[in-house]
Amino acid sequence: MSSVTVVPFDSPTLDPELEERVVNTIRMLALDAVQAADSGHAGLPMGMATAALTLWRRHLRFNPANPGWPNRDRFILSAGHGSMLLYALLHLTGYDLSLQELRSFRQWGSKTPGHPEYGHAPGIETTTGPLGQGFANGVGMAIAEQWLAANYNRPEFAVVAHHTYAIVSDGDLMEGVAQEAASLAGHLRLGKLIYLYDDNQVTIDGYTDLAFTEDQYQRFKAYGWRVEKVDGMDSAAVDAAIAAAKQDPRPSLIGCATVIGFGAPKQGEPDMHSDALPAAEVAQTKANLEWPQEPTFYLPPEARSFCRQAVERGRTLESDDRQLWNAYAQAYPALATELQQALQGELPDNWEDALPSFEAGDSQATRNASGATLNALAPVIPNLIGGSADLAPSNKTIISGSPDFQPDLYAGRNVRFGVREHGMGAILNGMALHGGVIPYGGTFLVFSDYMRASVRLAALMGVPVVYIFTHDSIGVGEDGPTHQPIEQVAALRAIPNLTVIRPADANEVAQAWKVALTNRNGPTALILSRQSLPVFDRAAAGIASADGVAQGGYVFFDRKDLSGANEERFDTGTVGANLVPAHSDSANSTPDMVFISCGSELEIAYSAAQRLAAAGSAVRVVSLPSWELFAAQTPAYQQEVLPPDALKVAIEAGVPQGWERWVGNDPASGSIVGLDRFGASAPHKDVYNNLGLTVEAVVSAAQALLGA
Repeated sequence: MSSVTVVPFDSPTLDPELEERVVNTIRMLALDAVQAADSGHAGLPMGMATAALTLWRRHLRFNPANPGWPNRDRFILSAGHGSMLLYALLHLTGYDLSLQELRSFRQWGSKTPGHPEYGHAPGIETTTGPLGQGFANGVGMAIAEQWLAANYNRPEFAVVAHHTYAIVSDGDLMEGVAQEAASLAGHLRLGKLIYLYDDNQVTIDGYTDLAFTEDQYQRFKAYGWRVEKVDGMDSAAVDAAIAAAKQDPRPSLIGCATVIGFGAPKQGEPDMHSDALPAAEVAQTKANLEWPQEPTFYLPPEARSFCRQAVERGRTLESDDRQLWNAYAQAYPALATELQQALQGELPDNWEDALPSFEAGDSQATRNASGATLNALAPVIPNLIGGSADLAPSNKTIISGSPDFQPDLYAGRNVRFGVREHGMGAILNGMALHGGVIPYGGTFLVFSDYMRASVRLAALMGVPVVYIFTHDSIGVGEDGPTHQPIEQVAALRAIPNLTVIRPADANEVAQAWKVALTNRNGPTALILSRQSLPVFDRAAAGIASADGVAQGGYVFFDRKDLSGANEERFDTGTVGANLVPAHSDSANSTPDMVFISCGSELEIAYSAAQRLAAAGSAVRVVSLPSWELFAAQTPAYQQEVLPPDALKVAIEAGVPQGWERWVGNDPASGSIVGLDRFGASAPHKDVYNNLGLTVEAVVSAAQALLGA
């Protein structure tokens, strides 16, 4: 074979000898990498190499020199355990992923971790590994593509026009998150979504008939997908199937019958799913594929030359796309500016001016304030798009005046995710990863458990998703303990790089949205109440501007003495319209007692502080809506807000876990008023009173510390 070939990379026909050489290069790079790491999964790359190469050279539109080209096709390896398939393709086609990185597979600091991780290497569109996640991410990418195309394309100017492809496995098809996403994709008729299913009939436990015997092809037909099954080892058959799928208005699942670990002595057997092979089997595999035993990571010159043509092809594809864009920008300059800004992740100028201000003395649930804020921002942030898991009226996630995102109306901004929390979470990740849209999704806080894996991956990848978690406490009341979140806020706070904000009133909600929309390095969870809460009179206070939400915590109330002042008693059934944070006359002194709280319990802390202040104690109330934001402040700021030597009581309607960080571990100087049990079904005032979330309980905890 010549070291240089003139056969175009995307040629409809390819010399069988050259094709086999390139396919075997992919297989052997995967095998050698797994052997070098002494761990990994070479079986999938060895089985799917032909189908993957066919997709990449005949259909996938990409530019190795500019992996972030906005109008590229997206490729997801949802079966992330077969990561070496992707790494081999990236290296061979000219991405900035060296052969040394392949040699360092699964090693500390390499760009080739055990599963593909977003941001670690160019060309990795999403983090996969937890099966089903990549499948659902692709649905989100297809939604984003359809929405942008519907809103910004014009006749003769299809400036947003690309496909989302994935390789999925039996494990992906079994996971519930993928089934949720597949159902929605079929309903939405996302025709730009094309998945190659590695139907090798093997999982870790053994052959798939141990636990997976339904007709998955009929299942996907029932979802509304186009379904076809081909020989995955026949490039012509795979090519024809993808070409047919691109002409169909439905999402497509192409079953590729493959042989896991093709070429190895145990090809087709469960042993080929994972782990390095014995040395003798490696030698036999290379002999079977007529591959040199040494050196390892051998790269035939003709295979490299053939694949590197993808670099020039990619430049041409992007150049043609750029010409179309330039003509579009001339014809529609305002639209082009808006779209470019969206694709770059930028917010419109002066968008903050649209943030609402809520009238002091009013009372409303923070979920309602969130809905009002969302609708105030939607007209000035046109790419804000989302919905909820069949709870839009409760979560207040509807953008008024905008239609639903539906098959015949892809320009709509209200996405009906259905009762699919986990699918929604992973789809939101895909929308954010695609770019051009700012996705949000809502559900009850207690159901964040259903989508936790997706939230975790959003935090791991650092993608900007906004979660609207309402019905945040025992204030849910009559719905009872199944719907009353006790441990969920603590569980969310435990996720690194997730910003959790639990605002105490409507004006804190507006500031929380501001934080969420400017957070481009990770997801943000807004924790919102069902029950009404007072809108505090901040103008009368001066010291307690809701702007402090951006710092995560701030001095809400600071007073030495309230003798003679009107005491406001906390009552979960009253509006509390007269709750007014007092002016500070002791800003530079250490208070006797600091109450720390957030959300609906800040009202309790404030009422308790009034009692102590009226009795002569120097008392402070700190609003701490976001631990993550507060922890990011300077030590000096943290100590100014929470003096180290002050006695402290924290109050929250949830498990106490984690509050020790702010009150300390010494029971003589810090106390936590929280919940160590599940809730109960009753009116929310009764639940609060019977579970000890009362002003009296907080005052008692403070007096115990003061007395000690």
